[in-house]
Amino acid sequence: MKPIWIVDDDPSIRFVLEKALARDNLPTRSFTNPREVLEALAEVGSGDASQPGPQVLVSDIRMPGGSGLQLLEKVHAMQPALPVIIMTAYSDLDSAVSAFQRGAFEYLPKPFDLPKAVELIRRAVQESQRESVAQDSPAAAAEMLGQAPAMQDVFRAIGRLSQSVVTVLITGESGSGKELVARALHKHSPCASGPFVAINTAAIPKDLLESELFGHERGAFTGAQTQRRGRFEQAEGGTLFLDEIGDMPFDLQTRLLRVLSDGHFYRVGGHSAVKAHVRVIAATHQHLEQRVKDGGFREDLFHRLNVIRLRLPALRERPEDVPMLTRHFLQQSARQLGVEPKRIADAALARLALFAFPGNVRQLENICHWLTVMAPAQVISVQDLPPEVLEVPAAPAAAVTPAQLPIPPLGQPPIHVPPMAEPRAGAIYADWESTLEAEAQALLASGQADVWDVLTRRFESRLITAALAATHGRRMEAAQRLGIGRNTITRKIQELGLDAHED
Repeated sequence: MKPIWIVDDDPSIRFVLEKALARDNLPTRSFTNPREVLEALAEVGSGDASQPGPQVLVSDIRMPGGSGLQLLEKVHAMQPALPVIIMTAYSDLDSAVSAFQRGAFEYLPKPFDLPKAVELIRRAVQESQRESVAQDSPAAAAEMLGQAPAMQDVFRAIGRLSQSVVTVLITGESGSGKELVARALHKHSPCASGPFVAINTAAIPKDLLESELFGHERGAFTGAQTQRRGRFEQAEGGTLFLDEIGDMPFDLQTRLLRVLSDGHFYRVGGHSAVKAHVRVIAATHQHLEQRVKDGGFREDLFHRLNVIRLRLPALRERPEDVPMLTRHFLQQSARQLGVEPKRIADAALARLALFAFPGNVRQLENICHWLTVMAPAQVISVQDLPPEVLEVPAAPAAAVTPAQLPIPPLGQPPIHVPPMAEPRAGAIYADWESTLEAEAQALLASGQADVWDVLTRRFESRLITAALAATHGRRMEAAQRLGIGRNTITRKIQELGLDAHED
C-alpha cells in the first residue's frame, strides 16, 4: 500500500499522526516543508524514486518555506487525483474555504481529535482508490474475473463495444465493480491511448463539482489565483468516467447535457468555448428511470447517457464466482503486504458462499485483506472468518425446503409465482436432495410406474418458473441463467404449460 505523506514543521504533530496511522496499519512518510514534498514527487514522477508515491497527502497550512495552499496547487498540477487534507486552525475559516476551492479533499482543524483524524485519512485513502486519473501500467490494473453467465454477458458486451466510443451507462449495486467495467471499456476501445479520468460526483460538494468537471479561469471566484483544468480537459482524447451520476445536482445536469449534445463547454468564469474530445461512461447504483419520474434527474440527459446500458450483477447473483474471487484477492493481498499467500479450506469457502455480501465484490476484497492479516494459520478455516460472516447461520431452522414450495400435482397447470424478492442475508435452502430422495421413495413405495417422468416434470416446472421470475419473464436471459438453449426453454415452457402463466 502506498504511504500517507505528512508535511508539518511541528515534529510533535508528525509523531502523533505517524504513531496513530501505524496502529491502523497505514504506512507513512513525513516531511518538514513543502520543498521536500515537491522534490520527492518529482523523483516519483521520474521513476527513480526508491519509495512509492503518496496515497494521501496531509499538509499543514502554514510552514516555513511555503504554505500548504501553494503546495496544494502544485501537487494538483502534478497528481490531480491525489486527495490532499489541509490542517488548519479553528479560526482560520478563510483558509479552509480557500483550501476547498483549490481542490482539497477535506480540512482538519487544529487541535484535532486523533481518532477522527485517522478516520478522515481512511476516507481519503478509499477515495484515492476509487477516484483517480489512471496513470498506472496495465499490469497494475485490477482484474475482472467471473465465470457466472451474467458476468460472461458483461465480458461479451465489452468485446462488442471494443471498436466503438459510444456513451455507456453502467448500472449495479455499490461495490459490484462498475469502475472496473469502465476501465475495461476504455482499455479495449479506440481511445485506449488517451487518459482514463474518474470522478465520483457524489463525493464532491455541489459548490465545487462544477469547477472539478469544467475547470475555472483565474479570478473566477475568491481563491482562484490560477487557471485550472477540469476533468473534461484532463480526459481529452480519452475517457471520462462519471461515477454515481444519479447524485449529480440538477443544475449541473444541464451543463453536462450541453457537453454531450454539442461537445463544447465553458470553464467557470470563462467566455471562450472549449472543445471536448472525450468519451463519457457513466455509472449509478440508483434506478434512474424512477429518479426521472421523481423529478430528480433530467429525462433528456438520461436518454443521452442511456445509449448502451450494461447491468453489473450483484455478487449474491453469482455465488459460483466467490471461490475464484476469494483466491484471487488472497493472492493480491499477500503481494501488497509482502507475505506468503494464505490458502482457504473448502469448508470456509462454503461458509463464505452463504454470505449475501451487501457490499458486493468490494466487501469480499476487504474480507480477504482482513483474513490475510488476522487469520492465525496459513490455511484459513471456518472459525477464522470475520464475525459478520460467521453470524450467518449454517443451516437456519426456518429454511424453506422444496417440499414447502407449492408444486402442483401432475396434470394440473403450474401455479404462477410473482417475481422473487431479494434474498435476505444468509437465506439458504435445507438439504433438498434428501427431500427429493424421500419423495422418490414415497412414490416408488406407492407403486407409481413413471416416477422419473413425474419428478422430472415437477423439477423442470419449478426450475423454469423460478428462472422466469428472476428475469421478469425474459426467456432468453432465463435460458442463459439456467445454462440451456433458447429453443430448449421455449419447448419446455410449451410442454409444461407455463406459457399461459407468464406476465
